[in-house]
Amino acid sequence: MTSALTLPKGGSLTSFVPDDDPLPGQLDRWLAARGADLVAVRRHIHAHPELSHQEFETASLVARELSAAGLQPKFLPRGNGVMCDIGEGDRVIALRADLDALPLQDVKDVPYRSTVPNVTHACGHDVHTTVLLGVGLALAQLEAQGGIGGRVRLIFQPAEESISSGAPDMISAGALKDVAAIYALHCAPQLPVGLVGVRSGPFTAACDVVEVKLSGRGGHTARPHLTADLVYALGKVVTEVPGLLGRRVDPRAGLSLVFGAIRAGEASNAIPNEGSAKGTIRVLNRDAWREAPDLVTQLIHDVVAGTGADVHVNYIRGVPPVINDRMAAAVVAGAAGAALGAERVVEAEISMGGEDFAYYLEHVPGAMIRLGTGVPGSTEVLDIHQSRFDVDERAIGYGVRTMVHTALAALASPSF
Repeated sequence: MTSALTLPKGGSLTSFVPDDDPLPGQLDRWLAARGADLVAVRRHIHAHPELSHQEFETASLVARELSAAGLQPKFLPRGNGVMCDIGEGDRVIALRADLDALPLQDVKDVPYRSTVPNVTHACGHDVHTTVLLGVGLALAQLEAQGGIGGRVRLIFQPAEESISSGAPDMISAGALKDVAAIYALHCAPQLPVGLVGVRSGPFTAACDVVEVKLSGRGGHTARPHLTADLVYALGKVVTEVPGLLGRRVDPRAGLSLVFGAIRAGEASNAIPNEGSAKGTIRVLNRDAWREAPDLVTQLIHDVVAGTGADVHVNYIRGVPPVINDRMAAAVVAGAAGAALGAERVVEAEISMGGEDFAYYLEHVPGAMIRLGTGVPGSTEVLDIHQSRFDVDERAIGYGVRTMVHTALAALASPSF
């Protein structure tokens, strides 16, 4: 290490007030010395992205850096994820980052552009990984110089972007053993760099997939009465079922069904024998999410019943909704205010996107926050999951500050 971090004398971490606690200044000095190294790590990961379930080199990089700091990281059985505990004691606070990239071509003209065709970090997971690595290195130094008041577990998870999510694998491997609370952050290009967004309650939506396959007698468009008219039947499914859901589910549950693909036939004058439609179901309420498969399936059958077509519905579970725990959100809000200044902590918007951090929250309390990555004053807002997505790299330092404070505040909090 080129710079030292020291805990406040007496080891008290119960109050995170910048005027009383030297930790913010200590972190600033540490980041001034190590910030360029962290940016270099982020750029290396960005230039060498790996898809879901293939994050072997990224996991190895993380493990090497943690080992060099005197820590003892452990790989998942497949070697594409890492866990690492810092500190001592029975009380554990977990921090999670995701490792995988998306199957998109990187079209940015930057020195760290992806070197892997059709793969890029368009969701900011390279930043998440770098922030958590920085947090681990900082906490390791704090632990060596006086202790951190408990244990912090770093979770570097594979396959967040996959339906076959990596979160259950981490949980099965013991990621939540003895954990009192868990935290994570996510890049938010809608927020200027330097801001973090926090909220209690629903944060992201559950996201499931529904596949509808229709079959029946086709024929000439001049004689639709002799057919099942599958195109008409599909039209009823994609227009009527979403509307019916709005009348069968409490609107406060935030349930929506949007179809993104529909296929049937080739010729304008021939009614096909089969057709299909695919869509996503998103919902903010856990109870509504649990009831959604039966309700959506029944409504599709009811709508198709009068057309004469045969219907098969394949409902594919995705991820639960992220619902931030009230006390966990309060802890991270206070910690972020201490780390960055209260004026830099804003209320996060609810997103209808999916996030497998929800699996951890099915077991322990916790919260996810948004890390501002937008360039102040820029007229171009690059959303995540776009080929040109990039970040203001100053966000890495803000993320490290916030999550170090959050880990220490959560360890000191009697709420968990």
